[in-house]
Amino acid sequence: MTQPHLADEVQPRTPTHHLTLRFSGTRRGARLARQLAVQQLTEWTGLPYDSDPARTVALVTAELASNAIRHGSVPGRDFRLTLLHLPQAFRIEVTDTRPERLPATPQPADATSGRGLLLVQAYADRWGCEPRDTYTKTVWAEVPLHAMGS
Repeated sequence: MTQPHLADEVQPRTPTHHLTLRFSGTRRGARLARQLAVQQLTEWTGLPYDSDPARTVALVTAELASNAIRHGSVPGRDFRLTLLHLPQAFRIEVTDTRPERLPATPQPADATSGRGLLLVQAYADRWGCEPRDTYTKTVWAEVPLHAMGS
């Protein structure tokens, strides 16, 4: 798996589907983002809602949204979820309002924090972080479609 890095590619490969929505910086917002990501995966790919790939997308989305709320949130600000169905992957992007707080390299399982990013690293084919502008950063992960067979 790759280590987190500033984007070596500014634009992802051309998506066949694309969706962006804002959610409240709350646990409810994170839960809704996770549910939407799974719904879009199943709609765009035809995979069952209870399939392993759908569970993987749910886990990765939950971790990225949770981190945005816990570490990247400014009170009163939402986070943005972008989903992209790429030719070889399903890309999940979560944009928050703390560009100065970049995610740390995942810590070993016995660490007291950072374990969520270990899960992202384990399940995603690639992941990273991109400061988008003075006010936002995006943490993203790509779940490979070739491993998503029925």
